[in-house]
Amino acid sequence: MNLLNVLVLVSSLSFLAYGIAYFTSSKMKSEFIRFGLRKFGALTAILEILGALGLLLGLKFDYFLVLSSGGLGLLMLLGIAARIRVKDGFLAILPALFFMVLNAYVFFESLKILKD
Repeated sequence: MNLLNVLVLVSSLSFLAYGIAYFTSSKMKSEFIRFGLRKFGALTAILEILGALGLLLGLKFDYFLVLSSGGLGLLMLLGIAARIRVKDGFLAILPALFFMVLNAYVFFESLKILKD
């Protein structure tokens, strides 16, 4: 198994867990309220779950990998912006930053695969 596949699995399992957690944890819902984004919580969770499943499909079909990693990277960029807006500290922003960079890496590596 190569590095790209390992990163895809790490990202996919993490986003699957985060997405499901929104529907099972009141703490996750309260975070969206704190961000002033209550109406976007369920949509974000669904996009995380779809992105995670898309990453897994991307292990077989390259286009899914490009779309899913790009979408999740963008979602994390928006998450960073939301945390900055409410003046969260660097440690609170770090997970979103990590997953944004991870998915950006997967995105650009999967673009290279498509070009070949």
